[in-house]
Amino acid sequence: MKYQTAIVIGASSGIGREIVRILAAKGVKVAAVARRKALLDELVTEFPSLVQAYEHDVVQTHDVPGLFLEITKNLGGLDLFVYNSGVMPEVAATEYSFDKDLHMVNVNILGAIAWCNQAAERFQNTKHGYLVGIGSVAGDRGRMLQPVYNASKSFLHTYLEALRNRLSRHGVVVSTIKPGPVDTELAAHMSMKKMSAHHAAEICVSKFTKNGEHYLAFFHRFAFYIIKRIPSPIFRKLKI
Repeated sequence: MKYQTAIVIGASSGIGREIVRILAAKGVKVAAVARRKALLDELVTEFPSLVQAYEHDVVQTHDVPGLFLEITKNLGGLDLFVYNSGVMPEVAATEYSFDKDLHMVNVNILGAIAWCNQAAERFQNTKHGYLVGIGSVAGDRGRMLQPVYNASKSFLHTYLEALRNRLSRHGVVVSTIKPGPVDTELAAHMSMKKMSAHHAAEICVSKFTKNGEHYLAFFHRFAFYIIKRIPSPIFRKLKI
């Protein structure tokens, strides 16, 4: 095992919760961070000697430095950091809600920067670590249905690429993972076939020690290679 201690942000449900469970089952000591303490406490009950619960809302970015220091001290170090927090409110095709957009920016972008910067600086100094961001295939193009969600994930992908280029020379791995539709609360309003959260988490964990960008399904790797190269005038007519 290349990591013994981990922080998972966005750990109360979905992919994040399953990542915590998989890591703890492997003997990793995990700090599970999320807003809903009751759900985190269930993980502590399941893995009492391995999971620590920390109640935190990622929009409270001013709390991050102090909390990061507290967690790493309690863990006795840090090998793996995973930013999984994300929101995707339902947005109508003709809706332009700044409140919804601002919430996505605060969680998907600013929260990610606040936490990942802490992990990046620590890993750069220790010359060791695995920094993981859970992105989305939605960040590969500016699709009409979710402008700000798409943009927020595109930002995350580019930000993580920059961290990868900065940290690789220090022996740090930065992994960007791009799930497609997954059966989680975030995608509950989407009517399409979805991968189970546990299966998605299993694939995510298998990519943690690999630099670069990773899709969860081979089909998505192939499909989005093509989608990213469709000229914009044609892409607009597809209405996807």
